[in-house]
Amino acid sequence: QVRLVESGGGFVHAGGSLRLSCAASMTISAIWSMGWYRQAPGEQREMVARSTSVGQATYADSVKGRFTISRDDARNTVYLQMNSLKPEDTAVYYCNAQRNPYDNNWGQGTQVTVSS
Repeated sequence: QVRLVESGGGFVHAGGSLRLSCAASMTISAIWSMGWYRQAPGEQREMVARSTSVGQATYADSVKGRFTISRDDARNTVYLQMNSLKPEDTAVYYCNAQRNPYDNNWGQGTQVTVSS
């Protein structure tokens, strides 16, 4: 199991920025994929951004150009920089780590609320 601890959520007005952090309990350079997902009330959890150990990043269309995922191997931490936030970005954001395609580890989630 990989333990993940998120931080950095909060309340922001539309157009503002937040940076989420996810600290892992193991060396993230050995983790195949780390990413951020979100779940709004009444909605399914959706992928926001993913980063693989070889540096490939994938983003949901709704956040392209606004969000950036990055990995700090020295700190075993993954970040999600969120700019130009919109009310529709409001959700609980979860960190995810996969050591392989059949593995799934989740953090406890952090709330992001964007007001109009």
